[in-house]
Amino acid sequence: MFNILGNSLKLSIKELKVNKLRTALSLTGVAFGIFCIIGVLAFVNSIELNIQAQVNSLGSNTIYIDKWDYSGGPNQPFWKMRARPSMKYGEAGLVKSRSELLDDIAFLMQTRGSISHGDDLIQNASVYGIIEAQDVIQPLKFEVGRYFSASEFTQGTNVCLIGYTNAEDLFGSPERAIGKKIEIKGKQATVVGVIKKEGKNFIGWDYDNCIMLPYKFCRQVFQEDNSNPILIAKGKKGVSTDALSSELKGIMRQVRRLSPTQEDNFSLNSVEAFSNSISSFFSVLNVVGSIIGGISLIVGLFSIANIMFVTVKERTPIIGLKKAIGAKSSSILFEFLLEAALLCILGGAFGLLFVYLATLIVSRIANFPVFISLPMLMATIIICLVVGVLAGIIPASRAAKMDPVTAIRS
Repeated sequence: MFNILGNSLKLSIKELKVNKLRTALSLTGVAFGIFCIIGVLAFVNSIELNIQAQVNSLGSNTIYIDKWDYSGGPNQPFWKMRARPSMKYGEAGLVKSRSELLDDIAFLMQTRGSISHGDDLIQNASVYGIIEAQDVIQPLKFEVGRYFSASEFTQGTNVCLIGYTNAEDLFGSPERAIGKKIEIKGKQATVVGVIKKEGKNFIGWDYDNCIMLPYKFCRQVFQEDNSNPILIAKGKKGVSTDALSSELKGIMRQVRRLSPTQEDNFSLNSVEAFSNSISSFFSVLNVVGSIIGGISLIVGLFSIANIMFVTVKERTPIIGLKKAIGAKSSSILFEFLLEAALLCILGGAFGLLFVYLATLIVSRIANFPVFISLPMLMATIIICLVVGVLAGIIPASRAAKMDPVTAIRS
């Protein structure tokens, strides 16, 4: 068996070397098909993983309580949600005191403003007013410096955390920012920490271009109701999102004293539900991309099938001679199937090479990693083998069924 495999492989490679132009044309079709399929899957999966990582940074088992419903849709008209009352700082304490499933809950102000240091000015920076629980729910990573202390939260001290980009723009480097003063709407704040660089974000958070203030200091600078305040609730370990959401809904209705006939004037936005929606969307995108790439691969399949028919025609006398001296039909069949599969695998290898080069280019331009996963490599090999067998099965069967005398005479 191994002897037959070795001889068939040698003969296939020899034939491919002899017919270089034919081989190149065959490889081009398969390479383009693999490039389309694996390329689309690689880019889609990379974008999905990037977004999912950012969604996970919002906090595991976390629910955002807001007057806005993040899913939108016709059942949630803009005017209706806008009329809802904003979240209040005091509601965070009330919810926590009545909940049995909460690990912690944070109150967050979020707005935009200009910050400056000396003659340097940054306009439209993201401004976040936070409480102590924020770091429990969404732990921050620091390039230099530290988080706010308990006393700074309690007293509303004029201190701040700034993003990596803002530190570079205002001070030249993060290290030089610590201890310096920043002015925001006429009030000064001392920098105590610089948040680690995170890069571009697809989901709205802008930590590289932000400034964070203790809540009690932030409300001295910005009006609370006009700063899109939200509550961020994190469930205890092992508590399901559905259970947490059900409890929070009942507590919020109690806190806001809503009667049984009144509609909710708040929305519970689950990070898990958001993550599931993203997965569903990208699953559909993967299917669409695979269909488009599959069409391209079918073109490659027919090109290889055509080449294999020509190959069988050219080798007809040789096939007859082999069968005359005792070669089995199964050996002839295996030989041509192996050659077709080898063509597909070589084409797939070139296709993967093109995808790899494209990922390097896009990663550099888009500034987020695009990669080819191990499952994709395995999928490429399987696809190539399947396409090779499908492309070669009819010509190989025709070769295996040839009558030796007729084949030699031809």
